[in-house]
Amino acid sequence: MKPARIIVLVVALAAGGIAAMLASGGRRTEQPPAAPPPPLATVDVLVAKYDLAVGQVIGAGDVGWQIWPAASAGANFIRKSDRPDAVKDFVGAIVRSPVAAGEPIRDSKVVAGKGGGFLAAILPHGMRAISLDVAPDSEAGGFILPNDHVDVLLTRRDKAAEKLTGVEKYVTETILRNVRVLAVDQAVEEKEGQKVVIGKTATLELDPHQAEILSLSRQLGTLSLTLRSLLDSQSPTPEGGAGDDDKAAQNLNTVRYGVSTQSTTR
Repeated sequence: MKPARIIVLVVALAAGGIAAMLASGGRRTEQPPAAPPPPLATVDVLVAKYDLAVGQVIGAGDVGWQIWPAASAGANFIRKSDRPDAVKDFVGAIVRSPVAAGEPIRDSKVVAGKGGGFLAAILPHGMRAISLDVAPDSEAGGFILPNDHVDVLLTRRDKAAEKLTGVEKYVTETILRNVRVLAVDQAVEEKEGQKVVIGKTATLELDPHQAEILSLSRQLGTLSLTLRSLLDSQSPTPEGGAGDDDKAAQNLNTVRYGVSTQSTTR
């Protein structure tokens, strides 16, 4: 074979090898398909099917089970695995706090109302409900509603000052602070040609000592309510007879058999 042909053959073989290497290197290695994600762990929790208002008696169709991500299910959620008969247990219970549709039901949101009235069911342990007659001009113009927080004011004659000055004198003092309104007895009345809703009786949530203060104050003068801010209503503990803005003791003047006696409440 002639040397020229050998050189051409070698060049051709080299070019073919290089082309084969380039072709094989240009092909992408196919990756295996990604493994599917593990299934989401879920639990069945008890939720409200409809909006539940305060005081509403829960019926069989108002609550039901709903699939919920296990990772976001709170410890206070009612799980079907723990309480399979919870739907029956909640039928007849009274709603204590508003529950939105789709919101998980919690034991703290409802109270067992069987064998008792509504107020007795929603009252916290150790608290008392006491009603107070109010006039529209003494309860923030009729804008006080259930679950609002109020201060109770006492307006009375200051007989001790009258003895010294001989002039009739009245004083006003706050006897209770930041107490919750449980209910307002409302009626529709005509006023200046327009129908307005006016509460005539407010029922307050008090502890036993506060209830005694309120009962005594009824005999001493006129009671009125002042509406507090919503931010004050979110305070975890009521201020009772004295708040942060009034550290002084509350003095009540009691008259028995014509003798005036000053008593102090805190």
